[in-house]
Amino acid sequence: MRCAISSRSGQILAEGELFIAQDDSGNLRLSLRTDRGRLIQGGAIDADGSLTEASRVLFRQFFEVWGMSDLTLIAKVK
Repeated sequence: MRCAISSRSGQILAEGELFIAQDDSGNLRLSLRTDRGRLIQGGAIDADGSLTEASRVLFRQFFEVWGMSDLTLIAKVK
């Protein structure tokens, strides 16, 4: 899924692909690959399919990358 990450002021920090992939342990993880090639790996998806914890981990990784909280992920559907 195409998406953009924006700051609270509306500045687009990155655009890329939000996707689910299997890690080396066999867990499914929610991740983002930016158009500039940066891979930001989120958390494992719960057995019941819930993305709640996986997205929390992903947003914590966004903080590590951009040093900002209160970021917004915008899905782009064409």
